[in-house]
Amino acid sequence: MYSNQRRPFEDPLGIFPKALTKLYSAWVSRTYPFARIGHNVSFHFACKVSRQRATRISLGNSVRLLESAWLSVATDDPTGEPTIIEDNCSIGYGSILSGKNRVHLERDILVGQHVVIQDHNHAYEDIDVPIISQGITDGGKIRIGQGSWIGRGAAILCSRGELTIGRHCVVSANSVVMRSIPDYSVVFGTPATIIRQYDPEKRAWRMGQRRNASVAVQEDTAKLSPGGRKAELVEKS
Repeated sequence: MYSNQRRPFEDPLGIFPKALTKLYSAWVSRTYPFARIGHNVSFHFACKVSRQRATRISLGNSVRLLESAWLSVATDDPTGEPTIIEDNCSIGYGSILSGKNRVHLERDILVGQHVVIQDHNHAYEDIDVPIISQGITDGGKIRIGQGSWIGRGAAILCSRGELTIGRHCVVSANSVVMRSIPDYSVVFGTPATIIRQYDPEKRAWRMGQRRNASVAVQEDTAKLSPGGRKAELVEKS
């Protein structure tokens, strides 16, 4: 048993992967043709970024790609919109960001481990052709709002249209998001649903989805109309 109550020193060999990450970060930052790259960007030496497709990637200041993270551009077209990761975002271990059209992470976003964020899907409709040979769909666009947290194992998928996750949202572990989420929401499940939301009027978090005031007025107006009263009476009978 370790009898000394003092905190043990870090493994001195740990300096080598840290040094390798610094060297790799400097190499990628200086030699890859990114659409934009800010200061103090860290690429773990085991992460994956294609040099040939870096022209479709824009990175802000203090962005971190951790071990085995993969920043993918799912097209050879060099002229489209870039995948954008703004300042102070962290992409966790084993996570994948795959953009064909546009994936945009606003600043201060924490992406956990083994997360998938993907704005396209595999085509599968032709039953006479193996799915592996059908390529990918036209896809959509994804935007994740400032200060959000994407939990471990979550998947954010957009096969068409636009999917927006609001500011300061939490996507719980292993959740699958396939539709937009308003600001200040906590979502969970497959498909993800709102389980908690911030109420700006009461300045507090509350369970379930906050009722939209305009929707509530419309519902109350409908209940007061003759048709609404009749429907209400039928329901009660």
